[in-house]
Amino acid sequence: MTTMSTTQVTNDFKKIVAERRSIKRYDPSVKISREEMEDILTLATRAPSSVNMQPWRFLIIESPEAKAVLAPLASFNQTQVETSSAVIAVFGDLNNFEKFEDIYGAAVEKGYMPKEVKEQIQASFSGYFENISREEMKDAVLIDAGLVSMQLMLAARAYGYDTNPIGGYEKDKIAEAFGLDKERYVPVMLISMGKAADDGYPSVRLPINQVAQWK
Repeated sequence: MTTMSTTQVTNDFKKIVAERRSIKRYDPSVKISREEMEDILTLATRAPSSVNMQPWRFLIIESPEAKAVLAPLASFNQTQVETSSAVIAVFGDLNNFEKFEDIYGAAVEKGYMPKEVKEQIQASFSGYFENISREEMKDAVLIDAGLVSMQLMLAARAYGYDTNPIGGYEKDKIAEAFGLDKERYVPVMLISMGKAADDGYPSVRLPINQVAQWK
């Protein structure tokens, strides 16, 4: 098993975006270190979120035992599960407002905002978060988790790894399978990550004049 070193390959954003591919087969001998995975996740979590509540939660599935739990839940993606360095299960935390003090208290301590502003924000949104329906909160966290997921894939590419977002898995079972509260944690997607074993395939994108309008 080869453990990759913590080295960012490129800061060329255009190269990162243009050369990203959805890879389904990886070099199983390559292991991403904990330090490097944390660096990639740290970059990913610079993504924006509603009220900066950062509702994304990551489950890094990398051990043989954890992959064995995941395998029957992602039966159409066995190659990715088996060969990737890790599969990251992205969840949205419906109780994300519990982290308000961790986030905004730290912002005050670092001098990013006055304490009075933090208290105003807390007063403005505490009622909203107490009364919002589960479906409304689910819609919000799915958007935020989608933003962090794309940023995660781009961050991985900057470190020389490839990824593939996976929607084909048993979303109703995955939280409980890993000991999470399925009423609290909403599954968003799986993201396989590793060193590509092939180059993947180029794909066509619609021209901008078909997807954008100017008024």
